[in-house]
Amino acid sequence: MAEQELKKSNNLLAPEEPDILEGQPCPICSKNTLTLLEAEREVPFFGLAYVFSMNCSDCGYHKADVEFDAKQDPTKFELEISSEEDLKIRIIKSSHAKIKLGRIASVDPNEASNGYITNVEGIIKRIEKIIEFARDSAEEKSERKSAKNHLKKIRNVLCGDDKIKLVIEDPTGNSAIISDKAVKSKLKKS
Repeated sequence: MAEQELKKSNNLLAPEEPDILEGQPCPICSKNTLTLLEAEREVPFFGLAYVFSMNCSDCGYHKADVEFDAKQDPTKFELEISSEEDLKIRIIKSSHAKIKLGRIASVDPNEASNGYITNVEGIIKRIEKIIEFARDSAEEKSERKSAKNHLKKIRNVLCGDDKIKLVIEDPTGNSAIISDKAVKSKLKKS
């Protein structure tokens, strides 16, 4: 049963006609250049999910999120990334989720956070870009060196030459790592 559900997870982004509403007022620039998009996706182990996005063609504002039809409990997912095959594992991340990549990075949610559906490699690539920006804007030599070491570790993980743990904590329960390899537990309140 779980194996069939995992095979279905590759179809999370299967073409479906999303509901699109154009010409809406943008919350940032107030021009009627905002496009709203909503799509429904069937997600293994969770059921129906709604994917939302807002994009302004004038000022570039963007906001996206993922919510499940059924109320979810606060959750924590942990995944040991140990091979290139693990990079293909599907991830659902809500705008409320915190991401931890080993001792390399911790990305806390904020008002500008987005929700999205991706895979492990996509999450790592996003973190890689954050670290590259930190390296390039660092004033201290020690900060640049630390960033370079983190980038080396990330590249080794992406090549399957190193292991790292990925943790996603979501107080809304609207995030998931879709794999039998992932360990799901109840998120403890801090």
